[in-house]
Amino acid sequence: MIKQTQKRSIETRAKLIRVATEAIAANGHSALRVEEVVKNAGVAKGTFFAHFKDKDALMELIIGAQINEYLDAAEAMTAPDDVDELITRMRPLMNFMTGERYIFDVIVRHSGAAVKEEIGPIAQTFDRTIEIVSAWIAQGQFRKDVSEVLLAEGVQAFAVQAMALHFCAINNQEEMHLRFKTYLQAWLTPTPTK
Repeated sequence: MIKQTQKRSIETRAKLIRVATEAIAANGHSALRVEEVVKNAGVAKGTFFAHFKDKDALMELIIGAQINEYLDAAEAMTAPDDVDELITRMRPLMNFMTGERYIFDVIVRHSGAAVKEEIGPIAQTFDRTIEIVSAWIAQGQFRKDVSEVLLAEGVQAFAVQAMALHFCAINNQEEMHLRFKTYLQAWLTPTPTK
């Protein structure tokens, strides 16, 4: 009986995620409502909350999975040789992360930057991004005077800064990717030897 209950619970959770993902595909992330998810899944609202603490917990799972799809694609690409190629590789992910203000807000809340106690799907994608970017840096024409991991952490920090300023009325005059390029040229370009 326990296995049957566990199987039904797993199926219900998967159905809630599937229904929510379909609603997001149709109307966007910010338009998703718990009421719509439970209605379309054919479950009670209490069932939703038995699986997810709140809407944010569901969105963290879905957005984390979406980020991982972008990271899968990035990881399959050849390593970039220079800053322009690195930006080209990261641009689809950054465009997704800034596609809706709501997505970016969820990412920031769950990235670990907001003193979250548990390491969830979105925080895990931040670590994965550093792994991918550090491997790229090791192969490209980038500075070699500091570790690839430190450089990758800087790339990620500059990406978050460029994305945050994209939503800032005072600082959004410059296109996000151009601002990101300025940061990366200063951070990754090897210093000429004398």
